[in-house]
Amino acid sequence: MARKRTKWIFFIYICRIIRLVVNAWRKAKHETMGKSSFFHKAFDLYYEGFKNMTLGKTLWMVLAIKLFIIFVILKLFFFPDFIKSNAEKGHEAEFVSEEMVERVPDR
Repeated sequence: MARKRTKWIFFIYICRIIRLVVNAWRKAKHETMGKSSFFHKAFDLYYEGFKNMTLGKTLWMVLAIKLFIIFVILKLFFFPDFIKSNAEKGHEAEFVSEEMVERVPDR
């Protein structure tokens, strides 16, 4: 008797899982109707992915901070504008081409 009961309980759980999956599929299909453009689908993909992230948000924030430090802070303080300080205004392209020709090693 207990064995029949566990079979029925298992069958009921499987039916519930199937119903949940079908309902989720119908809901997803209903939400995406009319949104068939590539850009809309790509935006939805990334939006849903970032919304459901936990650790990934922290890692993206660390990456953004590192890129900010590399491209803004270091450029401002450690990499001066060499062309602007050495070339005449309006003749930057000529200055760069002359420097490139002079710095090429002879073969």
